[in-house]
Amino acid sequence: MTGHERTQSVGSQRVGRLIVYTLLILFALYYLMPLFVMVATSVKSLDEIRAGNLLALPRQLTFEAWAKAWASACTGVDCSGLKGNFMNSVSFVVPAVVISTLIGAFNGYVLTQWRFRGSDAMFTLLLVGCFIPFQVVLLPMAQTLGWLGIANSTAGLVFVHVVYGLAFTTLFFRNFYVSIPTELTKAARIDGAGFFTIFWRIILPLSPPIIVVCVIWQFTQIWNDFLFGVVFSSGERQPITVALNNLVNTSTGVKEYNVDMAAAIIAGLPTLFVYIVAGKYFLRGLTAGAVKG
Repeated sequence: MTGHERTQSVGSQRVGRLIVYTLLILFALYYLMPLFVMVATSVKSLDEIRAGNLLALPRQLTFEAWAKAWASACTGVDCSGLKGNFMNSVSFVVPAVVISTLIGAFNGYVLTQWRFRGSDAMFTLLLVGCFIPFQVVLLPMAQTLGWLGIANSTAGLVFVHVVYGLAFTTLFFRNFYVSIPTELTKAARIDGAGFFTIFWRIILPLSPPIIVVCVIWQFTQIWNDFLFGVVFSSGERQPITVALNNLVNTSTGVKEYNVDMAAAIIAGLPTLFVYIVAGKYFLRGLTAGAVKG
């Protein structure tokens, strides 16, 4: 290759990189624009919102809309803001995530390290649960909650989300534990270790990548759920997603777009925080068990 050809090649590579980076920046701006509009609108006064445009920066920052969304906005007939509903969501999301992740780990452990006759058939049936729409289980789940005496309660919402999430957590853990050699558990059995000892001392310490995946997946799915929240709870027990819908759709008084935007950001902050803190581990955990050996 001559010097002229080498120069042309380097120039074409630079042009290609410039085009790629330009497109990536444009896509990123397009993707982040709604978030910018929400944040900018939430720190504007109503007068400024009416007089300006959506993309304009606020002339004067005000956090009154945030304070009202948190403590005094009306979500129907109740005007105590989102703080109570936020804590409602925390009260059932945390135990549901912990329980479903732990049971999924046990299931994946049994299906890979303690295989039994029919284990593959059971795993296939569990996989079916990943494709069952929410609407299909509403009536049987409502009846089950009534039989158990936990209808319209925090415990009922925990139960619903644990049951619905087990198929996914079992799938994640099973695919991860397939990569762990069975000789490891067999050697532990020879040394006298039992089922729970092997799980707690050997398997679980190897599981942080897939635990992070399950926690992110379950937390996001449960926190953002609206259908189960509106069906299986009412009044003061409703999660923040239901309260946000009631706040935005209320027809009493003046429509306060800044309060609506602030409320929407408050409702989305926990999942955004989880992805910022642990998002980089999500893909690592998903691919950690992709190759056996």
